[in-house]
Formats: sequence, structure tokens, C-alpha cells
Amino acid sequence: MIRQLSRLLIAFGAILLVGAPNALAEPTEIVIRTISRDAKFIGTSMGGMRIVLRDADTGEILAQGVTSGTTGDTDQIMRAAGRRAVLANADSAAFRATLDLTAPRLVEVEATGPIAQPQASTRVTARQWIIPGRHIRDGNGWLLEIPGFVVDVLAPPAHLSLRGARQTIDLRANVTMMCGCPITPDGVWNAANYEVRALVKRNGQDAGSQAMSYAGSASQFSANLSISAPGAYEIVVYAYDRATGNTGLDRTTFVVSP
Repeated sequence: MIRQLSRLLIAFGAILLVGAPNALAEPTEIVIRTISRDAKFIGTSMGGMRIVLRDADTGEILAQGVTSGTTGDTDQIMRAAGRRAVLANADSAAFRATLDLTAPRLVEVEATGPIAQPQASTRVTARQWIIPGRHIRDGNGWLLEIPGFVVDVLAPPAHLSLRGARQTIDLRANVTMMCGCPITPDGVWNAANYEVRALVKRNGQDAGSQAMSYAGSASQFSANLSISAPGAYEIVVYAYDRATGNTGLDRTTFVVSP
């Protein structure tokens, strides 16, 4: 009888041990937001940012998804100052997850995007300890800054014919902040503050560069490029903000036939 009782106690103890992790798990809310450097949140209008939460030690994926919501309130974001300034409101783009944690975990977050602009896609990672039941959701949540500009070369087309000894072609690009926020003269994101330039190669050799200027419509920049010889051309258009170091680019190729 005593032996049977001992076996029952051992079996019961094993059941408790097996069930303990689930019993002790605490729901822990995590809110991830991604904000464009010197601009607003990256959300639905740009396809969002893909978010992956991993255990930093084991690589186990704990949650994943996409940020969604608005870019937020311009005045609140761009004029906020001071320690612990809250940039987000209820509509600001975010990814929300609830982790069931039984012990503190070192968590790595990875943000990739913006999804709708693959030529401008970048990736940012960060790590921090997460304690069971200690939420990261208030204020700005877990906030990641995303550097870059979204640059999209719109012209020239892929193939041109050289007319005469020299031809002038139109270079045109759309340039926005990573949140999709427009760049305009004297706007919140002032066109005069950004250097936009085209780097040119012909048949793999450096063929100079051309400054691009605001073209009269929001986020549009253009330049006239003089072509004097046929060949395979590569154009790299970059945008650069000296004040923040923010940089983004796009590239295209085209062929000029005789």
C-alpha cells in the first residue's frame, strides 16, 4: 500500500511539473512601432513594415506580422520635444502581439520594409529583455527608427534612340520620407534641405553626375541629362539630408542606340 501511494505521489508530482509552464505563463503585451527618421510612422499607406519577434538566444519566432494604421499626427510627432515625449496616438501604425511568457526572455525584434516600396526596403533590429506580465505598450511602445528615403526613378524609359550628335533626356524621380510623407518647398519636409543627385555610368564607366531640382509637384525632382554617345547607361538617383545623414536611392538602366 505504501509503495502504491508513493508511486501515485510521484506520478502526481510529474503531472504538476509538466503542467507548470502553462500554469505560470503570463500574457505580456508588446506594441511595436516603426518611425521614419525625421518623419512619421510607417503603416498601411506604405504597405507597413514586416515585424518578427524572436527569442534572441534560441532564434525561436515568438510572433510576426505587419504594422498597420496611420502615419500619426504631424504636429504631435514633429513638434514633440523633451524626455519621454509621446509621439503616438491611438491610430498610429503599430504591430501588436501578446506573448505567453513563463520567464524573462531576451527578445529581438526585426523590422523590414516598407513592404510597398521594395527598392527602398531596409532592415532594423533591436533587442531588449521582456519580463512576464510587464507590458511594453504605453507611450510609444517599442519604437524603432527607420532610416532612408523612398526614391523611385520615373524616367527615362528603358530604350532611347540617339537623334543627331547630342540629345537631352529627362531624368525624373519621386522622393518621399520612408513614411510616404511628401517633400515640398517650405513644407514640413522642405525640398531645399535635401540633396537629390543622379550618378551616371556609360558602359560601366563613370560619366559624371547631375543635380536634380524640385520639379513643381510634391516629391518630384528632375534634371536634363545630355547624351552624346550610344551605349548602356546606369543611373543612380540618391537623396541625402546633411542634417541627419539620412540617405536613400534608386537605380535604373537604359540603352541608347545610334
